[in-house]
Amino acid sequence: QILSTGALVIKNKYGGPDTIFKDWKVHGWTNMQKAIAQSSDEYFYQIGGGYEGQKGLGIARIDEYTKMFGFDTETGIDLPGENNGVIPTPEWKQKVFGEDWLVGNTYHTSIGQYGFQMTPLELIRGVAAIANGGILVTPHIKQGLETTQTDLQLDQNALSVIRDGMRHAVTDATVKALDIPGVKVAGKSGTAELGVKKDLVNSWISGYFPYEDPKYAFVVIMEKGSVHNLQGAVFAMRETLEWMRDNTDYTK
Repeated sequence: QILSTGALVIKNKYGGPDTIFKDWKVHGWTNMQKAIAQSSDEYFYQIGGGYEGQKGLGIARIDEYTKMFGFDTETGIDLPGENNGVIPTPEWKQKVFGEDWLVGNTYHTSIGQYGFQMTPLELIRGVAAIANGGILVTPHIKQGLETTQTDLQLDQNALSVIRDGMRHAVTDATVKALDIPGVKVAGKSGTAELGVKKDLVNSWISGYFPYEDPKYAFVVIMEKGSVHNLQGAVFAMRETLEWMRDNTDYTK
């Protein structure tokens, strides 16, 4: 349980203005499931970078764990020209900006901001590993190719917490648009701000279904939309799910 007051405040030890890391709303006392469902920035700031009595993972372990899930790594899909994302680290910051790492960089990296970049393929492989019990697979387009698998040896109780949070995101919180009859979905939305004015966004939705017996993972990204647009990636995925429900036997 971590208390979300709407902002995490770092006092300036030199007497200047404090540094404020805002959440999008006050969440109150928040556990992991609620933080995933409601996208509490403040919760994950503290989990990643620490704050007062809460010890953080630190950027080195964030880098280690995200790489374990296949981020900043080519997936090996049988398509040409695959790119991989970026996990910002102190070494990356020195190389790109010639500056030292700050705790605020860890906070922002913990919620997928700062220099954090990913491809849809990287994300869907990571989501699939959450859904299938912790197996990282090599995706393929062509049928008949051998699929390599890596058992991440994850704590199944911890995985159930993540899955529960993603399910509650659909039933109670940020991706309620996917709470449709006939399909039980687990999901997580994301919004990446673009440009100096931050007037454009990349809208993301990821997840898997059916919730109790996962067979499909999905990622949808709608690029460079207006920050004021209310029809993001989640609505595109809703239409897809409704079509699958009405026109296919998606359970097979």
